[in-house]
Amino acid sequence: MPEPREEIGPFDYIVVGAGSAGCVLANRLSADPEVKVLLLEAGGKDDWIWFKIPIGYLYCMGDPRADWGYRTEPEPGLNGRALNYPRGKVLGGCSSINGMLYLRGQAADYDGWRQMGNLGWAWDDVRPYFLRSEDHFAGANADHGAGGEWRVERQRLSWEILEAFAQAAELCGIPRTDDFNRGDNEGVGLFHVNQRRGVRWSTATGFLKPASRRPNLTVLTHAQAERLTLEGGRVTGLTFRRDGRPAHATAAGEVILASGSIGSPQILELSGIGDPELLQAHGIAVRHALPGVGENLQDHLQIRTVYKVQGTRTLNQVANSLLGKMGMGLEYLLRRTGPLTMAPSQLGAFAKSDSSQATPNLEYHVQPLSLDAFGEPLHRFPAFTASVCNLRPESRGSIHIKGPDPQTAPAIRPNYLSTPADRRVAAESIRLTRKICAQEPLQRFQAEEFKPGLDFARDEELASAAGDIATTIFHPVGTCKMGSDSLAVVDARLRVHGLQRLRVVDASIMPTITSGNTNSPVVMIAEKAADMIREDRRSAARSAA
Repeated sequence: MPEPREEIGPFDYIVVGAGSAGCVLANRLSADPEVKVLLLEAGGKDDWIWFKIPIGYLYCMGDPRADWGYRTEPEPGLNGRALNYPRGKVLGGCSSINGMLYLRGQAADYDGWRQMGNLGWAWDDVRPYFLRSEDHFAGANADHGAGGEWRVERQRLSWEILEAFAQAAELCGIPRTDDFNRGDNEGVGLFHVNQRRGVRWSTATGFLKPASRRPNLTVLTHAQAERLTLEGGRVTGLTFRRDGRPAHATAAGEVILASGSIGSPQILELSGIGDPELLQAHGIAVRHALPGVGENLQDHLQIRTVYKVQGTRTLNQVANSLLGKMGMGLEYLLRRTGPLTMAPSQLGAFAKSDSSQATPNLEYHVQPLSLDAFGEPLHRFPAFTASVCNLRPESRGSIHIKGPDPQTAPAIRPNYLSTPADRRVAAESIRLTRKICAQEPLQRFQAEEFKPGLDFARDEELASAAGDIATTIFHPVGTCKMGSDSLAVVDARLRVHGLQRLRVVDASIMPTITSGNTNSPVVMIAEKAADMIREDRRSAARSAA
């Protein structure tokens, strides 16, 4: 006999996933005291110390209290390697475990979305939503907002080797910049970060916490969504398990999937919404045919080139010394500065792989440290890492369920380096890195290539070497793409095609990946979605009257 389900609701809005988008939606929608909002989060509260100390991302990734612990399928473009694929499983989602870098992307990214037919998503349309959320350290001006929930600050440390890299990049024609967020991000400079006085600033901290005491907002943690419930073509709620016990929530208004590029297509497919052949192969009844669900996966693949140096300080020496570790801890305790405030990357650069590019198509994340892989010990020798990624990869992958059990992780196939153009850009990006590192500011410290190594020279050799040292930079998008073509899942108002009362609001709706880190664009998407949801509610009320 099946275990009885707890019935809760009805709610006007059910938001599935309390990550970067879900926390924003919960705040904005519950600001109307006349609506009831339910926010479901499969993970727990963000009350572990490593969710607050910025360097804690090293401890969060791979820990089941913070991370879903996904892995990709073996990737042909990575020479058969499978990658760890961290995703936040906690209030705040990935914003509680990510690199904290505040980047919007390029104006051309959003203008491109508009050119695809997505009205209302051009740069001039979305820019006000970036400003609305922002609380920028320099205050309000033409490019930035102040007083919003999304705190942006300068980093609280400096490294001689990073300044040398910036000088070397300038000698290669990459101009110095103090702001990557004006719409044209070309240049080299220090990243701005989502922190407040040396403490991580997640969407749970900025958006959810101020709204959590509202009587019309219910937040349930350890509540994993299973399936949407439908009556014909209308979504009426969803089933979930809370602390292992079955439950069902009823939506009088809308269900909003904000579970990310992995979770949202997974929930759709488990609910019988997706490619009919795939669903039938897993014994799932087809409720609504939508072949684009789980397709169009895009991600930024970072090629982690490593250079040994001499005569300068890197984190390798500091962190491999007991005295150094004690000093880092004391500095953070007393001043909230130093290496414990580090984002994974401090220095950034946006550049063109060749002269045919209209805007930068490469992003550098430069770090005063080196290691074989995240979670591995730092190398014993002084070194820096110049990770470089193709911002606009042509490769497209997929995320699909492996069966009808919600507890089974889906199959993640990014399909990295699967096109000739992506392999060519990989080779060109390594060559540009070599050119930068050959300049006097870095040769002053005898910068010597450690990975991939100078034995690789021809295009195909470099692309193959990239497959050995590259890893995800944690930016999966696109698996419920916005548009009107045959693979589109949502329309320009983020409503799922062919169904009523169901939207997707997260990185999965991006038709193409943004030219930079994706967390703050997701905050923008949620801000804009909240406005559209409220507008549609008012419109429906007027029609009913």
